[in-house]
Amino acid sequence: MKKLKRSARLVEMTQYLLFRPHSLIPLTTFAERYNSAKSSISEDLAIIKEVFEEEGLGELQTLAGAAGGVKFSPKVPKETSLKFIGQLCLQLQQPERILPGGYLYMSDIMGQPQYLNEIGKTFASAFAGRDIDVIMTVETKGIPLAYATATYMNLPVVVVRRDGRVTEGSAVSINYVSGSNKRIQTMSLARRALKEESKVLIIDDFMHVGGTIHGMMDLLAEFKATVQGVGVFMESVEVEERLVDHYISLARLYGVDSKTKQITVEPGNYFDSKKGDA
Repeated sequence: MKKLKRSARLVEMTQYLLFRPHSLIPLTTFAERYNSAKSSISEDLAIIKEVFEEEGLGELQTLAGAAGGVKFSPKVPKETSLKFIGQLCLQLQQPERILPGGYLYMSDIMGQPQYLNEIGKTFASAFAGRDIDVIMTVETKGIPLAYATATYMNLPVVVVRRDGRVTEGSAVSINYVSGSNKRIQTMSLARRALKEESKVLIIDDFMHVGGTIHGMMDLLAEFKATVQGVGVFMESVEVEERLVDHYISLARLYGVDSKTKQITVEPGNYFDSKKGDA
């Protein structure tokens, strides 16, 4: 690359870091890329680090030594996420979202890139620092959330299927009881999709009783995998018994009244003042 002015170099370096979260980048990579001295690169990184922290974009860590370099970890302040989720809650309370049977329409939210990006950053912040190898979700509505989270954690995604597919080879299948309708259902995961003893983060769009997530946990046991965390975009509060104890939710659904057209949605337990690790 041709030698850039410092202002241009700062812009390009910032973009380079943003697109490579949680990746250790040696200083020599930047020095050779921009034909600049390491001392100049270090000064540039100090400026970028300050801006990242002041603007709540994340942390820029510097690792010394021969194998050292810099690593960008996206992390959005909780108060910023709370403001965003609060705005989403207002949208989700629109009466026209009520579907027959008391269900809530959310597909438009899950189809908006700007919403998914913010949700992904929030989950990445909530589970920052945990030892995770892969993100798991179940088809279909949880897939966009899982990939949005994976983008900011720089992790692969594994999708659990409701039924097996010949294109994925041999698979492990289990039966589980759906928490909402108490029906016995099946889910499967290709043997090649997940290494044994992997450390897994489960991400899903909605949790009622938690039957599906509990089923994924049982499926992971077949792979001798460890669940490092569970994140759901929205949880239903009106349940008598929850099958999952430890999880982080971004929104809470308190009720859908089809007669009065009233929907009550509030920020989830991630924003509770006493909420710790889940």
